Amino acid sequence: PSELLPSGCFLFLRRLFMSVEVERKFLCNADTLKKLKEIGAVCIGQRQIHDQYFDTPEFHLTLRDMWLRKRKGCWELKCPTAESQSGKQGEAAAALCTRYKEITSLPEIHLRVKEVIKEDRESEAGFSHEDESWVSKLNLVCFAEFTTARRSFTLKEEGVQVDLDQADFGYHVGEIEVLVPEGGDEQAALEKIRKTAEKLGLTGDQRVKGKMDVYLKRNHPEHYAKLLSEHIL
Repeated sequence: PSELLPSGCFLFLRRLFMSVEVERKFLCNADTLKKLKEIGAVCIGQRQIHDQYFDTPEFHLTLRDMWLRKRKGCWELKCPTAESQSGKQGEAAAALCTRYKEITSLPEIHLRVKEVIKEDRESEAGFSHEDESWVSKLNLVCFAEFTTARRSFTLKEEGVQVDLDQADFGYHVGEIEVLVPEGGDEQAALEKIRKTAEKLGLTGDQRVKGKMDVYLKRNHPEHYAKLLSEHIL
């Protein structure tokens, strides 16, 4: 419900509510900007993004590949899609991509988190973005916090966005992203990403590490090792 949302979040949530993010990461180099210009990409802005990620001390969420994030005062929960959970990624190009359902409805996030951590106690009504007592009541703690300088580009290929990220812990990574409405054509999104990667001259058949992989490996090796052992990262 819109009355639960802080000012400025509503339109953002309308755009992302129950969408699927299909994404391929790639390593940036000195030629990346030149390549983007050559293929007609248009820069649509630069911004600083501050992220906080939450889980229980036992890693209930992340061990299920669920990522609870707070960004600009808004809560988001990224969950694996049925395809990614089954591991049936199909062709090699698809195997280089990740697919996550993005949930931005706070009541839905709250319910999903409670289901995962087996929390059966009734919560008080009226929780909101301003009242975050539910976070401590569910024993959630911030396990990762970092700021990213992001430069975003859009391509002529409809719905394709390319982000170049520089995290404050020294990691650079690019992302080719397509957002698909839940139940939409994910195969079409995968094909758009494949074509864009080809135009950018990307090669290799292994997934590139994301910011979280690198952050956890450097700062929380025990957590990282557990996620590796469960084939989450």
